[in-house]
Amino acid sequence: MTVSVSSAFDGGNGDVVDASAPDAITVRIQKDAKADFMQWFYFRVAGLGGAPAVVRLINAGEASYGAGYEGYSAVASTDRERWYRVPTSYADGVLEIRHPGGANAVWLAYFVPFSMERHHDLIGRASRDPRVRHEVLGRTVDGQDLDALHVGEGPLSIWCIARQHPGETMAEHWMEGFLARLLDPDEPVARALLAKATFHVVPNMNPDGSRRGHLRTNAAGANLNREWAEPSLERSPEVFLVREQMIATGVDLCLDVHGDEELPYNFIAGPDGVPSLTAAQRELLARFRAELRRRSPDFQTERGYPPAAPGQANLRLCTNWVAERFGCLSMTLEMPFKDNADLPIPETGWSPARCAHLAEACLDTIAAVAEELRVGLGSRR
Repeated sequence: MTVSVSSAFDGGNGDVVDASAPDAITVRIQKDAKADFMQWFYFRVAGLGGAPAVVRLINAGEASYGAGYEGYSAVASTDRERWYRVPTSYADGVLEIRHPGGANAVWLAYFVPFSMERHHDLIGRASRDPRVRHEVLGRTVDGQDLDALHVGEGPLSIWCIARQHPGETMAEHWMEGFLARLLDPDEPVARALLAKATFHVVPNMNPDGSRRGHLRTNAAGANLNREWAEPSLERSPEVFLVREQMIATGVDLCLDVHGDEELPYNFIAGPDGVPSLTAAQRELLARFRAELRRRSPDFQTERGYPPAAPGQANLRLCTNWVAERFGCLSMTLEMPFKDNADLPIPETGWSPARCAHLAEACLDTIAAVAEELRVGLGSRR
């Protein structure tokens, strides 16, 4: 039986170099189009006949975040429903993945994929709720729809966006859990919160990069989370369109959901170093972090990114631009590609189910601070 390796599908990434035998498969990771970023991989190995497989990603040493492969295990599936971690090692610039066998075909990925088909399923489920208004904000570079969901009747304006970096698929798994909790008609916390606030949710900020199998950029090669200061319809329409909507609705809270390649923890980065940052914003950020830690043992506050010096924040980032423009609580949630080192589950590592549970805790935390979102803050809504 001939072994075949393919990534010619939604979100796929990986060029076969050699597939002469199940235990001697070599693959190269593709760079993002029009950019040098690379790290995400997702491909199928077929024709194994149940034999164990050894796959070597021979250019892993050129990845954007090489340390992300240290202490990391790839995810695998034989049915694209159940995903599990498999033995993985990284040495001399090569990432070696070993699958124990037992199937004719296996899918291997950097993290559990979230396809554009699944995205459309998510939008379809949410749109069936009569409380939800689905809006197409505009078109991406490749001509895909940029979807937004609006729900709630309250005066607070809460924005949740995800997957500016398309390879960070855990962000849309988080969104799936978040929307399920928010739209549960029997969920009392959600119902009470929707009376106080209107949620504006963009589950996937980067449809083009998601479909193309990119790590960080859209079809034009733009890193969307570096475009917020001066987006354009030509290079970064996704940011341009969302930013215009934010200006129209105002923002009282913004949560931008991401994944971090290297750090095996869940943490929140705030708008440290933003020129107009106030004591009230800092205090509310600390309160949010503490409340989320209390609600989820998967969240911690000891480790994360070093804060920017006062006045030195990069205003091209969403969290920083929103905090500066609206004077509100603005945050970036980071989840691991690896596992949560504080509470590991070796079989699955950090997983879609755990993303969903963290999302539920985030909703509880938003509810806990909702009454404080305009207390002592600016009026730049």
